[in-house]
Amino acid sequence: MKSFFKELFEYNHQVNQGLVDVFAQAQDNLPEKIIHRFQHILNAHHIWNQRILLKTPLYGVWEMHPFDDLKILDRDNYWASIQIIEACDLDSLIDYKNSQGKPYTNRIQEMCFHIINHSTYHRGQIALELRTVGIEPLATDYIFYKR
Repeated sequence: MKSFFKELFEYNHQVNQGLVDVFAQAQDNLPEKIIHRFQHILNAHHIWNQRILLKTPLYGVWEMHPFDDLKILDRDNYWASIQIIEACDLDSLIDYKNSQGKPYTNRIQEMCFHIINHSTYHRGQIALELRTVGIEPLATDYIFYKR
């Protein structure tokens, strides 16, 4: 299970890095909502990592960052997730509070899967938004990554 999650986070990292490259090439035509949604992906990933590590997140879920920091934030998220996978029992339960302060408990593997699923969901929205402004989106399907 751990090797599969490592692979999923590697995939997530690679496509996020590729998206930043697409954004950089199209900066003049890029609607702000696309960058805003991508930053939400990065922020949410960070928040979930911090919940697993029982730490306070450094960023809000919709916080904006300088464009030049996006690859660094993604890289930091990736490495934190890899360290979590290597160091933790994925069946361990984590107690945490959501952004409204409501308490929940989930297994680490559920939280890790949520990070990947949440990122994939929003990258699909980003692909649609890119197409609406005439920018060819990056192929971010997992199977394309594996090919």
